[in-house]
Amino acid sequence: MSRFTPILLVVLLPLIARAAEPAAPPVRPLRVAIYTDVGGATAAPNVEKCLVPAEAYAAKRVTAAQIRAGALKDFDVIVQPGGSGSKQAETLGEEGREQIRKFVDGGGGYVGICAGAYLASSDYKWSLNILNAKVIDKEHWARGTGPVQLGLSAEGRKVLSLDKEQVTCEYRQGPLLAPGDHPTLPAYAPLATYLTEVAKKGAPAGVMKDTTAIAAAPFGKGKVIAISPHPEKTPGLEDVIRKALAHVAPAPG
Repeated sequence: MSRFTPILLVVLLPLIARAAEPAAPPVRPLRVAIYTDVGGATAAPNVEKCLVPAEAYAAKRVTAAQIRAGALKDFDVIVQPGGSGSKQAETLGEEGREQIRKFVDGGGGYVGICAGAYLASSDYKWSLNILNAKVIDKEHWARGTGPVQLGLSAEGRKVLSLDKEQVTCEYRQGPLLAPGDHPTLPAYAPLATYLTEVAKKGAPAGVMKDTTAIAAAPFGKGKVIAISPHPEKTPGLEDVIRKALAHVAPAPG
């Protein structure tokens, strides 16, 4: 036996053992449906730019007609983006809204941003009723735009992986959320509240402060996050969208 044989065995045996181990199954990208239709037709690019690294996501824009036809069966999460909540609801129709409810109830995830947060609530006749939340001061929903300060709860810092208690975020007339009184929906967890406000266009001052800016709750077997402001339009807060998607995504199975 060569005097080099023991050395070679020491080097090669671990490599041979590792080669014999079964390969880990590949991680499947998170399948994200982004509503792209009336009431949210131009919002998809702002969501898509947050989805990095690209290989971690399989994102696709979906129309109301596709949702009504059952397209959500091929996704893990749906994003209802900014725009108009009532127009999204009208375009989806009752059949489309029911498809979203069934999707989340069956274990899918829902992230609603601004208009999508209005849609998720349980406070309008066109609501999805997947979040036990009412909207404060509906009369002045068009209260203007601008940067606002958000206060993160302990749960919010954990879910959204933020190490700050306060962040500045772009606001564009999203809903001022408060706990609702829906008889069959669980209470939501406030992840963030408004510390400052936008009170333009005749909206009264002092109303927006302390209302919920980001809410999270289960719905059936699925999860919902409603985001009133626009982290996807705020440089440095894009990760909030990624963390929201991760939180509501079904557990790998």
